[in-house]
Amino acid sequence: MLKKTFSSAEVEARCYALWEESGVFACGRRAGADPYVVMMPPPNVTGSLHIGHALTFTLQDILVRYHRLRGRDVLWQPGTDHAGIATQMVVERQLASEGISRRDLGREAFIDHVWSWKEQSGDAIMGQLRRLGASPDWSRQRFTLDDGLSTAVGKVFVALYRQGLIYRDKRLVNWDPELKTAISDLEVDQRAHIGTMWRFRYPLLDDPARHIVIATTRPETLFGDVAVAVHPEDARYHDLINRQIVLPLAERPIPIIADSHADPEKGSGAVKITPAHDFDDFAVGQRHHLPALNIFDSEACLNEEVPAAYRGLERFTARTKVVAAMQERGLLDGVEENPMVVPHGDRSGVVIEPWLTDQWYVDAQTLAAPALLAVEEGRVCFRPRHWENTYFEWLRHIQPWCISRQLWWGHRIPAWYGPDGQVFVAENAQQAQTQAANHYGHEVDLERDSSVLDTWFSSALWPFSTLGWPEENSDLRRYYPTDVLVTGFDIIFFWVARMIMMGLHFMKDVPFRTVYIHALVRDEHGKKMSKSKGNVIDPLDMIERYGCDAVRFTLAALAGPGRDINLGQSVVAGYRNFATKLWNAGRFCEINGARDPSNFEPSACSLPVNRWIVGETARLARDVAAGIETYRFNDAASCLYQFVWGVFCDWYLECLKSIFAGDDETAKTESRGAAAWALSHILRVIHPIMPYVSEELHERLFGSPGGPLIASVWPEIPEALIDDDVAAEMDWVIRFITKMRALRVEAHLPTGQRLSVDLYGADETTRSRLMVHRSVLLNLAGLERIDCSQVQMDGGGLQFILDEATVVVPLAGVIDCAAEKKRLAKEIAKQRSEIDHFDKKLANNHFLEKAPKKVVDEQKRKRQAAVETLDKLTAALERVDA
Repeated sequence: MLKKTFSSAEVEARCYALWEESGVFACGRRAGADPYVVMMPPPNVTGSLHIGHALTFTLQDILVRYHRLRGRDVLWQPGTDHAGIATQMVVERQLASEGISRRDLGREAFIDHVWSWKEQSGDAIMGQLRRLGASPDWSRQRFTLDDGLSTAVGKVFVALYRQGLIYRDKRLVNWDPELKTAISDLEVDQRAHIGTMWRFRYPLLDDPARHIVIATTRPETLFGDVAVAVHPEDARYHDLINRQIVLPLAERPIPIIADSHADPEKGSGAVKITPAHDFDDFAVGQRHHLPALNIFDSEACLNEEVPAAYRGLERFTARTKVVAAMQERGLLDGVEENPMVVPHGDRSGVVIEPWLTDQWYVDAQTLAAPALLAVEEGRVCFRPRHWENTYFEWLRHIQPWCISRQLWWGHRIPAWYGPDGQVFVAENAQQAQTQAANHYGHEVDLERDSSVLDTWFSSALWPFSTLGWPEENSDLRRYYPTDVLVTGFDIIFFWVARMIMMGLHFMKDVPFRTVYIHALVRDEHGKKMSKSKGNVIDPLDMIERYGCDAVRFTLAALAGPGRDINLGQSVVAGYRNFATKLWNAGRFCEINGARDPSNFEPSACSLPVNRWIVGETARLARDVAAGIETYRFNDAASCLYQFVWGVFCDWYLECLKSIFAGDDETAKTESRGAAAWALSHILRVIHPIMPYVSEELHERLFGSPGGPLIASVWPEIPEALIDDDVAAEMDWVIRFITKMRALRVEAHLPTGQRLSVDLYGADETTRSRLMVHRSVLLNLAGLERIDCSQVQMDGGGLQFILDEATVVVPLAGVIDCAAEKKRLAKEIAKQRSEIDHFDKKLANNHFLEKAPKKVVDEQKRKRQAAVETLDKLTAALERVDA
């Protein structure tokens, strides 16, 4: 016997153990079945499950559970990412709390420490994914630093290097002085800031009394200036082009050049050019063959290239000293506030320094061309489609990809240097030694590059490296390319585009056919979640409170394409109630003996109510399948909610109560079979979204001779079972009962009093429906009798129109009509007074101009509510007068 309440915590632990033990998550179990493959975006080993994870993994799990039920050979490939910067930061902070730095330990000992941390706690998120009900093939779990994946990374690096697509170059990078590593543009957080603009006078070399004024927000970079640029069409400076100025404080001459980078409308129209510390200036320097003078060290302190008085100063300390020195010399022309955007490291939080350094790069432009074409030709489709524009914009303006990071944790760059700096790129040290011996004619000592690869380099290989590439094998042939990638918009650049590039280059095919981009989860007020705001929702906490099914259904129901998800606990609580509603439906079926659908033949139903539920169940299976297959998860969830709560529970099971209370054993037997059949199909259809309550009900009510519900099949219900005529008939029954209930409430009729009803002008169809469903109408509408007549009798009563018929409820003996008219008239007068009050307020221009928009909107909303109430009261009065 089912318990009175659904215990989610107890059921979740038992069901998940059942699924894992049964082996249903594993791929390769269905010989000859078409594969369906999803690559799990590997979460970082640093953290815990957050609400964004919960969304993306829930949607993936819905897809893979659905396609398992459809008979596909499903591979959901799980794994985790070593997350170079993030993981190293976590471990370094742990060590710092003990007074230890990574340099105290040394590289090898530090890496051992990170591996130890990863093994102990870094994989905790995989356990948390189990709490969410995720069903990947855990036997195939991979890690981006696994030996096999490391082999793939080395093979790709060497191949691209030999093809000229990986190279070493001295270029500007985003340098994080806190982490002491280069980071990508995508790891830079641009923060709005009210800064300061200083205007400095630079004297001409051949005419010291004359100055050219430049404006800068970074005085500390003055020592790296190698030119001043003016626009070639700026008449103010025509006579100065190609002349020289003396760089103050550094006391060295630099040229005045003409370049369109200088904006005549901005500031003085003259700009300082510092190629080693500004990306735009770097491009100007290349155009004019200017030197790039690096004046910072790795900690953003001034180095040996600056005058002795400034060496070793931290950059912001140097800024203060430079401004003071320029003011002392009379070369400070002005100071003003300047709204600006300042780049910060998204992990360290410090201001990023453009820094000239040797790094490894990928020729991303060459790799991007086929990746662009693949999406343009539809070989990869984005859902929603508008995200293709974001993808195109980035790839069409792509810059060289800096892939080296000055970290210790990660894939070590497979490059070794000889005594003279000659580089040897090879998959391992032995191959590098062989290359060096051939180059030098004898063996030499080699030093390996100390940097590691950008985390996204190894992640870009995920769709095929996890399948055993570079070895040719059956997994690669069967499971590549994959079907769909489910991810957030924030890593279209980081990951999606790079996987397409690498897949096309090394596998000669796209890595996936569809990219489904889900929305951002915000709080219930639409605000972005953050710890500082205190509005972060912990999915594990939500699961503890409301159950996993409720959390999953909430995320699916809110996952509408093209819009963010506003998530509040009240919404999750509401869907917990939905799970309870389904559980109670199962208890009703159990109590009434509706537990055996095996002998039920849906096409043989005789009762309209059962023919109706069979057809509506067929519609449900069809519509939910369409929602999932088109990635409209919210539509699938909406269909389920409306059917289970509104159709099956509130109407069908309520109709069965009259049948089960009657004496017709044939009708009872058919209804038990129909209810069991419909519920068994509901459980299969709802299983991808609410796996636990569906699995538990299926096992308890119907048993599992064929294995657990997760291993069953999706309902294939013939469309012929959808009977539009019987659907119209049951719609009439529902409308009749609904209108009667509404009329009872609006007229304040006694709740428990049985009413009499007369139908006038009813045609043969209505008379037939009334005869067939009389007991249900009497029971659910709270009626004592229903009669039909062709001629309407005189006398007061409440009435409404239902299709061609007029439905009249005589009031004699039910209510005091005079008193009811008086009450309604008083309520109508009150509503009219409130509407008049709102109209005067909304006609007041002073109020409209001064009040906040939300206050004005609230007044409009209240007025509309009052109008709707007035309409109902007026209609009620007319019914009493009729």
